[in-house]
Amino acid sequence: MAGLKERWGIAHIYSSYNNTIIHITDLTGSETISRCSGGQVVKSDRMESSPTAGMLAAKKAAETAIEQGVTGIHVKIKAPGGHQGPHNPGPGAQAAIRALSRMGLRIGIIEEVTPMPHDGCRKKGGRRGRRV
Repeated sequence: MAGLKERWGIAHIYSSYNNTIIHITDLTGSETISRCSGGQVVKSDRMESSPTAGMLAAKKAAETAIEQGVTGIHVKIKAPGGHQGPHNPGPGAQAAIRALSRMGLRIGIIEEVTPMPHDGCRKKGGRRGRRV
């Protein structure tokens, strides 16, 4: 096994309540190896963010990454975040990581990179918040 060269990549998983996007890059993050989203693998719009779509998208992205010679992957999970969006990732993120490891890729560091506001713009909703 001395001749086998390890090649690592980064899987950027963006997971909202509307979609799941898996984007695999090299270690610098500037060179795209493969990318796939939930909308590419399921027919209906409401299924785009589901765990099934996340799993299928991760499988599809991993296949092309393995063809390029990637053996291991660091995972960066991102939710919409910011000062409006939810700070917790959607339902497809967990399934996507599981699918990546099932494909035979070694999982390195799993990191959460959701953008957090540190007092930027004023939140919408007015002085008393959104009244339901």
